[in-house]
Amino acid sequence: MQHRIVVLGAGYTGASAAGRLAKRLDREDVTITLVNAEPDFVERVRMHQLAVGQDLKPRPFGEMFAGTGVELKLARVTGVDVDRKTVAVIDANGANGANGAEEEELEYDTLVYALGSGWNDQGVPGTAEHAHEVAGRPGALQLRERLARLDAGQSVVVVGGGLTGLEAATEIAEARPDLAVALAARGGLGDWLSPKGRRHVRKVFDRLGITVHEHSAVTGVEADRVATADGKAIPAAVTVWTTGFAVHPIAKATTLEATDTGQIVVDGTMRSVSHPDVYAVGDAAMVMGPGDKPLRMSCASGVPTAWQAADAIAARLTGGKLPNVSPRYFNQCISLGRKEGVIQYVTADDRAVRAALTGRLAAVYKELVCKSAAWGVANPTLGMPTRRRRVVRERAQVASAF
Repeated sequence: MQHRIVVLGAGYTGASAAGRLAKRLDREDVTITLVNAEPDFVERVRMHQLAVGQDLKPRPFGEMFAGTGVELKLARVTGVDVDRKTVAVIDANGANGANGAEEEELEYDTLVYALGSGWNDQGVPGTAEHAHEVAGRPGALQLRERLARLDAGQSVVVVGGGLTGLEAATEIAEARPDLAVALAARGGLGDWLSPKGRRHVRKVFDRLGITVHEHSAVTGVEADRVATADGKAIPAAVTVWTTGFAVHPIAKATTLEATDTGQIVVDGTMRSVSHPDVYAVGDAAMVMGPGDKPLRMSCASGVPTAWQAADAIAARLTGGKLPNVSPRYFNQCISLGRKEGVIQYVTADDRAVRAALTGRLAAVYKELVCKSAAWGVANPTLGMPTRRRRVVRERAQVASAF
């Protein structure tokens, strides 16, 4: 019998894992099913560009995985039963009971859980009703439509001073200089960056005319304003919420060992510590990095975990050597519109060092990083050894491998 591998989610991590598994394993021995609700790959790191009206290159999964042996199943995951080793899905174009779409069960021998994360409203009143987000394509497209309807002089407030907030605020201000763009941050502007990085961010914000409300925690969102903890009311015809991510809730509803936030607890090979036939990658996994610190939710963290999981699965199935690569950071790449950027060099555990690349060269660097990440997903089986390894067939050997 073929070993059934099911990968849930086709973002950077899920698509990378599926492609790497297809390259590592002989298709006579395994089936690889990639479950995703959309037929195209979404470059999540470019959602702020999509929101301001830029068109992104389409990347259909049908073309990306043609000839690899990866089967794409367009469906939405509704549940996972890790004890029965099944996944419940419904057709991506339907809703169970609404238009005749019926729930289907997929059985697996190995599951790669890569459902990722979405925006996190942090429980702030009014956010869900009035704020926009750029954590995914639907939210970015809704924001795009809303921004297009704004008249000159109207206000846009970006809430959140992290990487996503900096990128969203500068992208909007550059694309729509006629709008009054502001950013509200709980801390100082770019306060985690080096002095050089902070200076450059402030210089670009000043040049783009972005008003900065530092040390202003937002406590409420209304249709035309946001309220802060220090009593300010900041006018906002549009509020863009970028205060972090929340993982998909399905894992928390299973018997998998998970954190309070719903991330699956894994070992160094990305395998669940409670269910050895389940691997979690990307934002869905609680992965400890250098300094015994959890990896932050990001593409930079997620893709290496996908590689680690795929290599570990292949090794265990074929009797090969387990990977022993410790995840670490090298830099943080921040675009500040299309012409400016900051490449902040960091320690292995993601703390800023003095060195930083800024300006136009940094923008080019960030663009190359984005393109290479998308290229890696779109060409999942290139650049790797061509010889696929055969799965160990003896029952005793397979049992010992896991």
